[in-house]
Amino acid sequence: MPRIAGVNIPEEKKIKIALTYIYGIGLSLSSKILLETGINPSTKAKDIKPDEINRLKEIIEKNYKVEGEAKRKVMMAIKRLKDIGTWRGLRHIKRLPVRGQRTKTNTRTVRGNVRKTVGSGRKPAPTSK
Repeated sequence: MPRIAGVNIPEEKKIKIALTYIYGIGLSLSSKILLETGINPSTKAKDIKPDEINRLKEIIEKNYKVEGEAKRKVMMAIKRLKDIGTWRGLRHIKRLPVRGQRTKTNTRTVRGNVRKTVGSGRKPAPTSK
């Protein structure tokens, strides 16, 4: 199983899809990276040679913020919003939806009002032997 940027890449998937398992790399960035390295996007991850894996690692680590670095950047942006007291920052503090979603009927899990799904309301008939 190839390991890139601290993430085990699934072997049975095409390399274009497998690279998206790394936090911070989506499909378009994956395509761009493969174009840079000259690797065919339709090859399976298990069929990639070690020198190609090294090229992928080198390009990803040198040019892109992925995994911990990308997560840290997002957390710092949210912290900044909270510190300056913006509307979005206050929504983050209250753990409510930030981007204008409704809260009357949706976002139960975010608000902590989780209800278990109820069946039809009828109990099964007792079976007699």
